[in-house]
Amino acid sequence: MSTRAAQADLRGGPATQGARDAAARPGTGGELAPVQASLSPTRAAPTRRELRQDCLLAAALFVAAMISGALSSITQFYGEQTADLVWVLPLAVGTTWPLAVRRRYPIASAVIVCASYFCGVTLHVPEAFVSNVSIFIAIYTIGAWMNDRRRAVLGRSFLVVAMMIWLLISTYFAIGNAADEADVIAGAMSPLVAYMLIQWLINIAYFGGAYYLGDHAYRAALNRQDLRGLAEQLEEERELSAAQAVALDRVRIARELHDVVGHHVSAMGVQAGAARTVMATDPHAAGDVLREVEQGARTAIDELHHLLDTLRDPGENQEAPSALKLHDLEQLVRQVTAAGTPTTFTVIGDAVPLPPLVETNLYRIAQEALTNARRHAGPDARADIRLRYRHDWVELEVTNTGRVRAGARPGVGQLGMRERATSIGGLLHFGNREADADGSVERPGYLVRISVPLRENQTFEETDA
Repeated sequence: MSTRAAQADLRGGPATQGARDAAARPGTGGELAPVQASLSPTRAAPTRRELRQDCLLAAALFVAAMISGALSSITQFYGEQTADLVWVLPLAVGTTWPLAVRRRYPIASAVIVCASYFCGVTLHVPEAFVSNVSIFIAIYTIGAWMNDRRRAVLGRSFLVVAMMIWLLISTYFAIGNAADEADVIAGAMSPLVAYMLIQWLINIAYFGGAYYLGDHAYRAALNRQDLRGLAEQLEEERELSAAQAVALDRVRIARELHDVVGHHVSAMGVQAGAARTVMATDPHAAGDVLREVEQGARTAIDELHHLLDTLRDPGENQEAPSALKLHDLEQLVRQVTAAGTPTTFTVIGDAVPLPPLVETNLYRIAQEALTNARRHAGPDARADIRLRYRHDWVELEVTNTGRVRAGARPGVGQLGMRERATSIGGLLHFGNREADADGSVERPGYLVRISVPLRENQTFEETDA
């Protein structure tokens, strides 16, 4: 065997430039620290999409192997010993198509790929570059997808040791055959020896990289599964906490109603009974008692309004309802604008006197709508408040021009707005702005609108608007 043929045998080893290029592709980025409390001790089975990707990968590598074999045949990759081009087809099939099932049967596909590669190099089939990539992917897959880590270590170790023994034998025969060549330079570090050392270093890095990256990918997949499990758990806990908050709020309301209103109601009953008793004999005294009953009723109603407003908004400013009027919206607009959400306020029509509870709840609804716009509409959002007075109704409309979260579920804030609207006999609507504003889709955003009748016993009919 000539020196050129001996070097060609070594050049067909499992690590080539193409394989080194492929070694960089399976990496998944920086090292991920394992999650201490693992929720998923094993990696989930591959999805249908991943299995389809394996088939596409095998097909792409098969085409690349055929092209590489044709070009290597033209360049006489193994010199005079290069086999016919027809042998590239079975080699390409054996080294690429097993990768189509690499995630289902990682060890079996790796054994077939390595055995096919061994036969191809032994028979001097002119294709070694894409085959190197296939071997790297096969060994990497064992470490990345096998949940039985002991079998994964044994399987990769067997393949790596077998390939290294084969490389050692090839090196021994190559040196023996080249020793008789006249063009071999004598010395401890001849070009042939240096070339062999380079091949060994490359192969060590090649197999070591496939081994390490496979383990890294497996740990990263477990980390991602753990994080998804934690996210799902946190979402369930958040929903449970919201439900518990509503239940606790109802308990607080019941307790406070008993303490605050119960006293007034019982006192009113006693006073009404006393007034009925003395009405015939002392009408003047009965009138004084009835005035006390009237004043107690007014006080109970005022305290009830204050209680409900406080319990519905535990995190907001604990002011009495009577302290919040619609003219305070101008101050609210200035505060929201100063916080980073430019907001405008427009009053349409002549203002008319409104009950304190109506003014308070309209203010709170506007406050909640602006809070949601600031939280969810994005940094570039703009908001607008319009207060319309009509002869028999008043309408508050709050819009923003920010993004709309697709599929967002109603939260506690929206539930509170509905409760406020119901308590004053109003009709509340909220939704995507482009789906509501007279068919206009000029800008995206969100809309909150409440209409409140001013005349007693007046109601609105539910419409799609």
